Amino acid sequence: MIVMASKSFFLIAFTCLLTILLFPLHSHSHAAMKNSPLMYLQNLQGYQKGDQVNDIKYLKKYLQRFGYLSYQDMSSSSINYDDDDFFDEKLESAIKTYQTNFNLNATGILDSETITMMSKPRCGVPDHGMTTSRMNDSRFHSHFAFFVGNPKWPSTKPILTYAFQPGDRIDASEPIRKALIEWSRYTSFTYEKIDDFSTADIKIGFYSQDHGDGNPFDGPGVTLAHAFAPPDGRLHFDADETWVNGVVEGGADVMTVGLHELGHVLGLAHSTVEASIMWPFVPVGTTKGLNSDDIQGIQALYT
Repeated sequence: MIVMASKSFFLIAFTCLLTILLFPLHSHSHAAMKNSPLMYLQNLQGYQKGDQVNDIKYLKKYLQRFGYLSYQDMSSSSINYDDDDFFDEKLESAIKTYQTNFNLNATGILDSETITMMSKPRCGVPDHGMTTSRMNDSRFHSHFAFFVGNPKWPSTKPILTYAFQPGDRIDASEPIRKALIEWSRYTSFTYEKIDDFSTADIKIGFYSQDHGDGNPFDGPGVTLAHAFAPPDGRLHFDADETWVNGVVEGGADVMTVGLHELGHVLGLAHSTVEASIMWPFVPVGTTKGLNSDDIQGIQALYT
C-alpha cells in the first residue's frame, strides 16, 4: 500500500511539475505571437488575387509603407481600396514586384517564403530606389540604388558634423563613430561630433512610436530605424527595440543598423544584394559590415 501510494504521489507530482513548466511557456509564446505587429501575415498564407479575406488591408498598408503599392490613381472612386480586404490586381502586382526584388518566385501569391521575408526586422525607409529605377532594367538587378534625383552632400562640404539628441543613450556614441569611420574610407568626407544638435548636419536620436517626422515607429519588431536622404541628415532609431553593442541573441547591433542608416544619410537607397549593408532587412543577433556593392554604390554616387 505504501509503495502504491508513493507511486501515485510521484505520478501526481510529476504531472503538476510538467504542467507548471509547460503552460507558462506556452502562454508566453502565444502572447508574444499575438502581440507581434505582423501576426496577421500568418493568416494570409496561400491567398491570391480574387480572394476576400480578413486582414488583407493590413498587408496593403505594409506594402504602401515600403513603396510597393499605391491607389492614388483610383482615388476618385467611391471605394476605399487601401482599406478593404479584397485581394485585387494592384495588390498582386505589388507582391510580384516585392518577390522579384528579394529573389523570390514572383507568383503574386502569398507563399510561406514571402511571408517569412515580410516578417523580418527591417529598415523603415521605403524600397522606392529599387521599385522605381531598378526593376524594369535587368542590368541593375541585384545592385545598389540611389534615391530619386540622386541627392548627395555637396563637395564643398568636406566635413559633416553629427550630434545626438540631448539625453539619448551614451552607449550609442562609439558604435556610430565606428560606422562613420567605415563610410569615410570610401568617401572624401570626414565626420566631426559636436554638441549642438540643432546645427549638426547629421542628427541622431532614439524615438518611440509617433515622433513627429511622418514615419511613426511600430514598437518592438518590424521597423528598427529609418533615415533621410541628403541634405536632411536625420537618423532615427526605434527606442523600443533591444539595442546592443555586438552580437547578442535577440538584440539589434547599433553599429550594424547605424551603418545601414548612415548609407541613407549619404544618399544610398536599398540594394537587392543580400550581403550588402544596404539590403533592407537588418539582421538581429548578429553583426554586418560593408560589402563591395555598398562601396561601389557610394563611390559611384560621389564620383
